[in-house]
Amino acid sequence: MNDNISGLILAGGRGTRMGNVEKGLQPFRGATMVEHVLRRLAPQVGPIAINANQNLARYGELGAGFGALVLPDETLGFAGPLAGLEAGLRYCATELMLTAPCDSPFLPPDLAARLLAALRAQDADLAFAATEEPGMRRQPHPVFCLVKKSALAQLSAYLAGGGRRMDGWHAGLKAAEVVFDDGAAFRNINTLGELQSLDEASAPSLAQLAARVAGYDPEALPVRHAQRIIGEYVTPVGAVERVALRAALGRVLADDIVSPISVPAHDNSAMDGYALRDADLAGGDAVTLAVAGTVFAGRPSGVAVGPGQCARIMTGAVMPPGCDSVIAQEHVAHATEHAITIAPGALRPGDNRRLAGEDLMAGAAALARGRILRPADLGLLASLGIAEVPVRRRLRVAFFSTGDELRSIGEPLDAGCVYDSNRYTLYGMLERLGCDLIDMGIVKDDPAALEAALRSACENADAVVTSGGVSVGAADYTRQIMAKLGEVTFWKIGMRPGRPLAFGRIASGGRSAFLFGLPGNPVAVMVSFYFFARAALLRMMGAEAAPPPPLLKVRAQAPIRKRPGRTEYQRGIVTLGDDGVQQVRTTGAQGSGILRSMTEANCMVVLHDEQGDVAAGELVDVMLFEGLV
Repeated sequence: MNDNISGLILAGGRGTRMGNVEKGLQPFRGATMVEHVLRRLAPQVGPIAINANQNLARYGELGAGFGALVLPDETLGFAGPLAGLEAGLRYCATELMLTAPCDSPFLPPDLAARLLAALRAQDADLAFAATEEPGMRRQPHPVFCLVKKSALAQLSAYLAGGGRRMDGWHAGLKAAEVVFDDGAAFRNINTLGELQSLDEASAPSLAQLAARVAGYDPEALPVRHAQRIIGEYVTPVGAVERVALRAALGRVLADDIVSPISVPAHDNSAMDGYALRDADLAGGDAVTLAVAGTVFAGRPSGVAVGPGQCARIMTGAVMPPGCDSVIAQEHVAHATEHAITIAPGALRPGDNRRLAGEDLMAGAAALARGRILRPADLGLLASLGIAEVPVRRRLRVAFFSTGDELRSIGEPLDAGCVYDSNRYTLYGMLERLGCDLIDMGIVKDDPAALEAALRSACENADAVVTSGGVSVGAADYTRQIMAKLGEVTFWKIGMRPGRPLAFGRIASGGRSAFLFGLPGNPVAVMVSFYFFARAALLRMMGAEAAPPPPLLKVRAQAPIRKRPGRTEYQRGIVTLGDDGVQQVRTTGAQGSGILRSMTEANCMVVLHDEQGDVAAGELVDVMLFEGLV
């Protein structure tokens, strides 16, 4: 760290190349790009700041751990990196400032040291990086620049004259060029495709993730380990679109929303009554105040309230200048058209006054990206005058059932056949997540049919969910085909119901999709979906702010049998006991084919690995179905 150098990360663009989401806020390798730059730059400098013109609150949150300030341009109109450089130099408290762009997460750890050495050795005003790769011309990188604070005057004059070139502003100043060997360290990530390809290239394989799990055993994998591997393996879709506010319900917010106005915009009355000055009530006796006029909501009033006066005011009306409180009309001891009398102690200073910005201040973060927008969020956005919001594009999910014994609704049932219920439960669960669905029907137990279905699903969807064909008795070709199309692992999860599970990523026709191979038993399909696929699909949707369904502690109404060493999910019914305390009982038989038990249940009783039998009255974890199924 060099305390004589301030650091500045340039993140002041519009993000037009990234689907109107700023580069610095794009997710990359488990963090945002600006966080990667912060981590590399912070150890090389003293004070550090981020130049940004949008989403200032979000940048402030990301930079807080590094003590980073957020500085907007002072030259208006998105004038480019030079405007950010100007803002940084204006507030720079050190002799020197080092800049780096937010879309270069690989910058070298010795950037500051080498630029400083060249600047001192050549007695230069600024030093910038360059690269020279074999067979190619030298490439300057002027946004990686160490500059003296004294250069501010020339830079501001250049900007004021309409200049915008990063390599043209320092004419007449002495510049030192420092050549670095590693060209990749100065790479800018400019498009979503480039970002995704780099992210995927660095993503760990399933085998690597599994190797990080102590005692990994695919034949007896604990629930928590499978959930962790899946969570680390899946990645969000990158595409963003802007939609009208009414169309945003249930969509995932792609960017932070910063309030453009204060809500409310002015101090206003919380009720119908009289606005007055607190100083007039200071004596402790009954007070009579003259009514100076009436203030209505939504109308300019011009009412002036002087000492010994008040104003009749309606709910939501702007407080007259000098007034501090509002007394409700029903709390006035006596009122006429021209005066009111207030009894002692009828009002406390500040009562019934809503302050400007009490709900939200201009420039404050209103909603964080990754949030699944709810009805209250739409109301909040409408109160800010926001008509369109950036959201992640809908996740495309293909799903099908496998098995020769399955028949679709409307077909006759042959001996030994059953109607396919899994596709309908999968449809319902995926529809509740807000996915775009591709129902591929029933796929027969045939290698060619299964491969064709998986290829088609992969080429048209982001994720593929299947039911059946992953148990011990499944034909060998299932594993072979899935392995042929990508990296897929088959697990036996330490759980009941839903032990067999296939998970991975398959590719076909230049496209790839995450695969969730769920068991075939109807209840096992639902349990596996809720405790494995659901969280992964939400992550793919970009729902960073969507927590897993909460587990609540509820008293067991009767004993529950449980074998230690595996996680059990038993269908349950939560009711109120005679003492008014919630209690839970199971639905009875817990076979994985008894779908009726899921319709009777209003919760899942979650019995963890280490638990054994549960006694009546003991607290157990439950996951309520309301809002989930």
